[in-house]
Amino acid sequence: MEQFLNANIWLVLLLVVWTLPWKAVALWKAAKNNQKIWFVVLLVVNTLAILEIIYIFGFGKKKPCCSCCEEKTV
Repeated sequence: MEQFLNANIWLVLLLVVWTLPWKAVALWKAAKNNQKIWFVVLLVVNTLAILEIIYIFGFGKKKPCCSCCEEKTV
């Protein structure tokens, strides 16, 4: 494994550059939406940004607090 990583350091760097921005945005949204469980899962689990992208576009939208707020977001 170490031999593979040393031979393909560019691949490792590319994966890091791909993953970090997605993880940062997902963690920021989870913290902003007060979703502690999502924050911990996103922080601990590394899925090459797949979980982060699913969270951002599927679960990261802030839910309205009441019906009057719901009407404003439509």
